[in-house]
Amino acid sequence: MKDFFEGIASLFQDVLFLPLDALRELQEDSWWAANGLNFFFILIVFVAFLYWMKQLKNFDENDKEDKSIKAHSFLGKDAELN
Repeated sequence: MKDFFEGIASLFQDVLFLPLDALRELQEDSWWAANGLNFFFILIVFVAFLYWMKQLKNFDENDKEDKSIKAHSFLGKDAELN
């Protein structure tokens, strides 16, 4: 059983962490290049946020939503308790 867990440790240390080791070495040469992947993910999140806000605006302008106090069951229960 010990060999099994040592094999898993070896897999992660010797194979799966190689890209991260390369990024660590790249950071010594160029901070911008090492963080390029982070900037890419930030850009993806920013674009997704803008898309989400556009969709929310479209649904809000649609005016098909029932916004009365009893539109949702949980709102109606709170209104009855007060």
